[in-house]
Amino acid sequence: MPLREHLIELRSRLIKALLFIALGMIAGWLFYPHILDVLKEPYCALPPDRRFPPDRVPGECQLLFTGPLDGFMLRFKVAGIAGAVLSAPLWLYQLWAFVTPGLRRNERRWTVVFVLGSTLLFAAGTVLSYLTISKALNLLVNIAGQGTVAAIEVTRYLGFVTTMLLVFGVSFELPLVIVLLNLVGILSFRRLLRWQRMAIFLIFVFAALATPSQDPISMCMLAIPMSLLFEGAVLVAWIHDRRKERREAAESFHDLPDDVASPLDPSPGPLDDVDARH
Repeated sequence: MPLREHLIELRSRLIKALLFIALGMIAGWLFYPHILDVLKEPYCALPPDRRFPPDRVPGECQLLFTGPLDGFMLRFKVAGIAGAVLSAPLWLYQLWAFVTPGLRRNERRWTVVFVLGSTLLFAAGTVLSYLTISKALNLLVNIAGQGTVAAIEVTRYLGFVTTMLLVFGVSFELPLVIVLLNLVGILSFRRLLRWQRMAIFLIFVFAALATPSQDPISMCMLAIPMSLLFEGAVLVAWIHDRRKERREAAESFHDLPDDVASPLDPSPGPLDDVDARH
């Protein structure tokens, strides 16, 4: 398609994606009390003597805010993040639908795999982040020593929590992006193999800078799974490129006339020599 039609298609996909997120925000606004209980659990897991204000009722945990509009902005932000998470399969499908015209017909059948894989990867990243937040928060609060309490505003605390969740969730989409670029022919396996060491180093640098707490626990909890996912994406790229080379070779030989020699090298390779000796 010409550039103008590409831009029109992109605008249409973005509008649909934003509409799905808006519908998810409505659900997030309605279920805000339950979502807030889940998000404040890492803070409530701190020892009672390290939190402020002290518990009025045993087992009760409260967060404070100081501005008159903080409560509204807090609910709006939580609803927005919840809407993006709840509607992730729908807006991720819009992203995939924008890319698929550049793929082969059999590759377009991977739509379900892409949407399901991206949703599961994002969910896995957020679950790992949620488990990491408690350890990171406990480390950051206790590092101040005895005689101190954490008087954390609810807006700053939830900003910290939601940033962690989004960073982990989005970062876990890395292998899917690599596989997608490999499918459209931008990143080959050979190029990924050359960049392998540098990519892992950059993953650790990214993890150190992207996590809001920037503590070693959060960095390792993000960087190590991302490195493993990157290696898995490289393996998928290797399998895809091998199949692509075989398919292209078969198609090129099929079109050869009968009086034209095959471009294959008939000389024996190392494996053929070994088989001949045995």
